[in-house]
Amino acid sequence: MDGNGRWAQARGRDRSYGHKAGAEVVRPVVTECSNLGLEALTLYAFSTENWTRSNEEVSTLMDLYVMYLESERQLFFDNNVRFNQIGRRDGLPPEVLDALDRMKEDTAKHDGLTMTLALNYGSRAEITDAVRAIARKTAEGALAPGQIDEQTIASHLYTAGLPDPDLLIRTAGEMRLSNYLLWQLSYAEFYVTDVCWPEFTVEELHKALSAFKGRTRRFGGVV
Repeated sequence: MDGNGRWAQARGRDRSYGHKAGAEVVRPVVTECSNLGLEALTLYAFSTENWTRSNEEVSTLMDLYVMYLESERQLFFDNNVRFNQIGRRDGLPPEVLDALDRMKEDTAKHDGLTMTLALNYGSRAEITDAVRAIARKTAEGALAPGQIDEQTIASHLYTAGLPDPDLLIRTAGEMRLSNYLLWQLSYAEFYVTDVCWPEFTVEELHKALSAFKGRTRRFGGVV
């Protein structure tokens, strides 16, 4: 969800204003994805590298996550959306962890769209944690090295149980992965728009889905 800060600064406002505007966009996007019958939606909200930003901006973002999870609770229930979070818990404020845990527990039985918030997430950290978990099992004798395959790795990632993404949407014209779902995006289709996240409407979502619909997906083979 790129471009909040740039969008705000272009309007003479501070970056926090852009983040607040960006939070308002999540509701219609989640609702439309649910209405369309999509299986999973993952939103990259805060990376492991974002801690290097100013204390004021980080504090604003953390407050926004708590506020969003509290104010949008009814959205998840009205649309049968199951909430999930991926990323390291270490470093997140207690109030954020409490809000995440409550929402995850309260929507655990929902069987519609799974909306995952990638919070304090970094793909290299995710892969590192997976390797460590597999290494522990190997050292304990619970897993032989010869048994390790792609499924073994996938099952130890934060995203275990979720489908690999079919489509990556990148806003604000960014043309890089930014340490996001490096393993899972192996065969995803990319869609890049110059629209900044605070202006990403349902219509923009449909543009991305229409572009995806026109792609020929080969998965390394020949059609």
